[in-house]
Amino acid sequence: MNEELTAIHQEVISNLESIHGALLRMDRRIQEEGTFGILQRDRSYKRLFRRGEKNIIVELTLISCGLDISKYHNKKQRKEIAA
Repeated sequence: MNEELTAIHQEVISNLESIHGALLRMDRRIQEEGTFGILQRDRSYKRLFRRGEKNIIVELTLISCGLDISKYHNKKQRKEIAA
């Protein structure tokens, strides 16, 4: 038994079981990951429609390009409004 490792595990468990730890876990569960959150919430993209590694890579590439074009277009529109 490694006493130092056991002490660290006990500290981690006590941190996770504390009220602060519970709040952090709850907040993390609600949050979405940046780009994936935008795709899921704003673009209503829920799942991959292709099968096979190459097809999935193509689909993700097209989705990424579409998102980048959309962001570029929005940025360009904001510049035109500001000018």
